[in-house]
This record gives sequence, structure tokens and C-alpha cells, in this order.
Amino acid sequence: MEITSFSFRYIVNNVPEAIKFYAGPLGFKVEMNPNEHFAILSKQGLRLMLSTPSGHGGGSRPSLDNRLPQPGGWNRLQLQVEDIEKTIDELQKSNIHFRTQLVKGIGAKQVIIEDPSGNPVEVNELIEQRN
Repeated sequence: MEITSFSFRYIVNNVPEAIKFYAGPLGFKVEMNPNEHFAILSKQGLRLMLSTPSGHGGGSRPSLDNRLPQPGGWNRLQLQVEDIEKTIDELQKSNIHFRTQLVKGIGAKQVIIEDPSGNPVEVNELIEQRN
């Protein structure tokens, strides 16, 4: 299999509201927004596809066992930054909802924020590991 591009799809309740979130404080560029049910955004080579669960496209179709697409969960888009504390301050000024507080994990400091539909976005800063 040859992969020609890399995209990530989020199911969102409201595409225009999600565009404001991703294109605003997170700095994504809107590549395509043909209607209120679908958009493609991009940032540094990543394509983010936004779909509503009630649209007419393939992203809104039920699975073979009839589960319906829905936002939320814990799988997440991850954005790496140089200065996590500064980024948190900027996000707080934009009234972003935080799912977690700043956590120092293995290899990174991270915080999880949510888009307007409750989809998690991890923002992290790598930390130096000493042997």
C-alpha cells in the first residue's frame, strides 16, 4: 500500500464552530468547506477532516454493526509546541475548555483541551530524557 497523504478525521457536532476553534487559536488553514457538514483544514502537512454525524458524506455513515459516528473519546490529535506553559496561557485567554491540567509524563509535558464538540486535542512539549 502506498500512502499519498495523511489525514485525521474528527466527527464534530457543528463544522462552522469547529472551524473557528481549529483555524482560530490553533492556527489551522481552511482548505475546503463546501457545506455545513464537512471541511478540510491543514497545518504543517497534516490534513484535518471535520464531519458532522448527520451529514451526507462517507464520514457520517454507520459501521457494519450500526454504531453511529460521534464526537468525544480519548483518541486524539496531538500538537507539539516549544513552550507548553506559554501555550496554556494563550489558550486560556481564548476560553478553551481544558480536559486535564498540565501533566508531566514520560518524555513530555502535556495538557488535553477539547474542541467545541468534546474531541480531545493533546498539546505537548517534549522534555529531555537523561540516561
